[in-house]
Amino acid sequence: MSKGKILVVDDAKVDLMNLERIVTGAGYQVVTAVSGEQAVDKAKSEKPDLIFMDVNMKEVDGFQATRTLQGTPETKGIPVVFVTAKNQQADRVWAQMLGAKGFVTKPYSAEQILDQLNAI
Repeated sequence: MSKGKILVVDDAKVDLMNLERIVTGAGYQVVTAVSGEQAVDKAKSEKPDLIFMDVNMKEVDGFQATRTLQGTPETKGIPVVFVTAKNQQADRVWAQMLGAKGFVTKPYSAEQILDQLNAI
């Protein structure tokens, strides 16, 4: 039985597959998106319990997508955890300002991802 639904967003196929493997292995159903725009659409249609969001993506990045999600009544309550190579203090502050529930930097361990899942 599935524990819940997680949306994994990353434009890098290897990172997307790795996160999907970790989350699926923990017993969650996984929905994927490869862009910020697709993440917003899938969040609206799939209503995930949590979103793992990359920041560096073309056109609509993870920060922009999260801002859109937080400003939309039907998605504003979905927790977002950023999983990104961006590791500057300004990035962490910006993530907090957007209401992110977590911030994991790449490269990450499976344990770091599982800790975020266990926090929901």
